[in-house]
Amino acid sequence: MAESITLDIFRFDPEGDGEQRLQRYSVPVTKPGMKLLDALNYIKWNIDPTLTYRRSCGEGVCGSDGMNINGVNGLGCITPIAGLAQPIRIYPLPNMPIIRDLVVDTSHFFDQYRQLKPWLHADTPTPEHERLQTIAERDQLDGKYECILCACCTTSCPSWWWNGERFLGPAALLQADRWISDSRDEATGERLDALEDAFKLYRCHQIMNCAQACPKGLNPTASINHIKRALLTRKS
Repeated sequence: MAESITLDIFRFDPEGDGEQRLQRYSVPVTKPGMKLLDALNYIKWNIDPTLTYRRSCGEGVCGSDGMNINGVNGLGCITPIAGLAQPIRIYPLPNMPIIRDLVVDTSHFFDQYRQLKPWLHADTPTPEHERLQTIAERDQLDGKYECILCACCTTSCPSWWWNGERFLGPAALLQADRWISDSRDEATGERLDALEDAFKLYRCHQIMNCAQACPKGLNPTASINHIKRALLTRKS
């Protein structure tokens, strides 16, 4: 086990000099299986308290510590330092406004998510206990409900970089498919109507960066294709 690792971390303080730069840190390897977030925490707590980044659960569940690690988006809390080429270069998620250091403004990302009305829509009376699904119907949600909205996929997508104001992006469309695929939801037609747009849906060019970047191993491109097939099927 290496005694220390070297990290080059993106720094930007709009209230300071306003310059963007990389700052190098040397961090001891304190335990086997050490994750990148452990190294950032060590810097924050022992070397440089001004380093700014988001974190919460530390277990790959909250999605708050998305960042670009050696050119690939991922979550610091579940990325092992073992095997990472050094110096480990850490940048904020691309194509989002930078607030400070590794913290980006996710307002637009979540605004696009809210456009989907991501909750169950049903006009039939609420049953006494619950809205039932068969096992097969429930299986249709696998690979979709697990999304933690970390934005790693969307910010890795060139189509979103180029058309982010109009193309909803991989994460939002994966979430749209989650509700379109839910047998309990009764607004499929309205959801498809809202997505039938040359930019909202059809800017996806199957580049597949999203699937590579997803820390949960999901495939947003497959969900986008499922929505496209649903639109074609209802017209046939």
